[in-house]
Amino acid sequence: MIEFGREICGNLSASLEREWLITNGIGGYGSGTIGGCLTRRYQGLLISALKPPLGRVLMFTKLEETVKYLEQDFHLFANQWLDRSISPHGFHYIEKFKLDRGIPSWIFACADVRLQKQIWMEQGKNTTFVRYVYLSGKETIELEIKALVNYRDHHGDSHAKDWQMKITPFDTGVEINAFLGASSFYLQSDRGSIIPCHTWLYNFYLSQENYRGLTDREDHLHGATIRVKLEPGQDLTIIASTEKQQFINGLTAYNRKMNYINTLINPNDNEWITQLKLAADQFIVKRPTKENPNSYSVIAGYPWFGDWGRDTMISLTGLTISTKRYDIARSVLKTFAQYVDRGMLPNRFPDEGETPEYNTVDATLWFFEAIYQYFLATKDDELLKELYPLLKDIIQHHEEGTRYGIKVDPEDYLLFSGEPGVQLTWMDAKVGDWVVTPRTGKAIEINALWYNALKIMLFFADFFHYSSYEWQEKSVRVFNSFQKFWIEEEGYCYDVIDSPQGNDHSLRPNQIFAVSLSFPCLSLEQSRSVVDTCAKNLLTSFGLRSLSPKHKEYKSKYGGNVWERDGAYHQGTVWGWLLGPFVLAHYSVYQNKELALSFLQPMKHHLTIHGLGTMSEIFDGDPPHQPRGCYAQAWTVAEVLRVWQMLSE
Repeated sequence: MIEFGREICGNLSASLEREWLITNGIGGYGSGTIGGCLTRRYQGLLISALKPPLGRVLMFTKLEETVKYLEQDFHLFANQWLDRSISPHGFHYIEKFKLDRGIPSWIFACADVRLQKQIWMEQGKNTTFVRYVYLSGKETIELEIKALVNYRDHHGDSHAKDWQMKITPFDTGVEINAFLGASSFYLQSDRGSIIPCHTWLYNFYLSQENYRGLTDREDHLHGATIRVKLEPGQDLTIIASTEKQQFINGLTAYNRKMNYINTLINPNDNEWITQLKLAADQFIVKRPTKENPNSYSVIAGYPWFGDWGRDTMISLTGLTISTKRYDIARSVLKTFAQYVDRGMLPNRFPDEGETPEYNTVDATLWFFEAIYQYFLATKDDELLKELYPLLKDIIQHHEEGTRYGIKVDPEDYLLFSGEPGVQLTWMDAKVGDWVVTPRTGKAIEINALWYNALKIMLFFADFFHYSSYEWQEKSVRVFNSFQKFWIEEEGYCYDVIDSPQGNDHSLRPNQIFAVSLSFPCLSLEQSRSVVDTCAKNLLTSFGLRSLSPKHKEYKSKYGGNVWERDGAYHQGTVWGWLLGPFVLAHYSVYQNKELALSFLQPMKHHLTIHGLGTMSEIFDGDPPHQPRGCYAQAWTVAEVLRVWQMLSE
């Protein structure tokens, strides 16, 4: 459990730095700050996935609660306006906030009244529950709650002008239709009255969007008012959903959610592992296909990413295998296998269409590692036999050449990739025509993954008693050629060789994979030198810097407009997911579990800042390494969980 008292809840700055996240397993989500002010365009109580797991639309923004008690009005909500003023100051009434098994919960204190508020989503549905429980007090209270609604893509922003929504009352609530062709959604409650309204509230200030150099104001519609009287011990449940509810019982719905949550955790786990498992589940989503309506994928990060091939394959072991959710791992592997084209796994599925994009060289190679880890855990030879021909075909396409100049160099059997205007590795920032880190040539982690894939094919061939000579021969060639990356006088590796500009000796973290993957491709002495060099120059409390601070292009902070942010993204910014490979590499050369695990300890404290109960995408390069980017990133959670589990057993 993550819990704060007035020292955080009553401090506006501190409370706005802490964001909660709820998810529904089909790509929909809700999020907000514990202090109640909106700070992002991506915050709201119901952001529905209309084309699961994408097509995400903000429908239900927030609730503004007022408690009427003994002739006093207590406004429990807070807003920040475009002139930077705060009104009202409802966070002053928050006595306690806690994240209890993933469910955000507040206790408000108004005189002798204690009122609890809980928020969660129904698994598999675009449905959000908000439940209020009158815990204690002497007299009846009256709750007046304004429901603010919207209807827009979660990447967008709304400016009302003359926008008129259709709000239609029925027995237990109202139906809201934003415009002709929009999906209707419903606000309902289990007691009291819901009165339709239509009043736009203008110029909410979004501080995080201002920081990101984007539009920092937005309008939301007061679409309904809920009024109810509660006696001590009574409760009220408000539901927002794309489906009209026939039966409303908040406690039953809460218990249903708790039963699901309890399937994810082991009572014998410590709180650290329990929280990581709950965080891991938030990224696992249904991606229905024609072949299987119950197939799964992985959301790369909240609040703005979709399901990406690279992130999915890197995250799969930590999210599903470390948590023993083997059926989901199997489904994800089969789902992405359906989309392999010309020997390539898709990089991402766009929000606006169904055609996947294939601008990645490493997603396909991580696919091999994910299958290998799945097989080691399950011995599922049926799936392996099904996928083995596909894996052979992938290797052949890489040998003969596929998209974006991806092709094996016949001279040294290393993998070349890249052409002007594309970004293929995980360092993939691009603004307009500017590819920030093109890395055209033979990138080090790509060839570490290439060697790893060939060794995995050798392992699989031996398992099935297939001929393995070609895999042995090819992997030996790559292993020997890999020495081209080694810079003897520096004691570390080139980041890219044979690029149009020659060999790139920039000190980056990508070389750590030559040590940390299942099949390393450096000598022990070289591996130790790589680990030491990364530790001295790139290691921080929350991950590895993407570029050495000694480099002339190093950027110490991440922020500003899109040009400034993407210009810093892989030029010094710290990446949380790289902490996992570093810890494994460190353990592999020093064989000290206690020391290796100590590098993960700061991540425990990170669970209480930025995204509560989860882990951030990136951090500033310079201390104190402020968290940035997505407040919940799949591969950060996955890698910390994977490595902690591996080294704690």
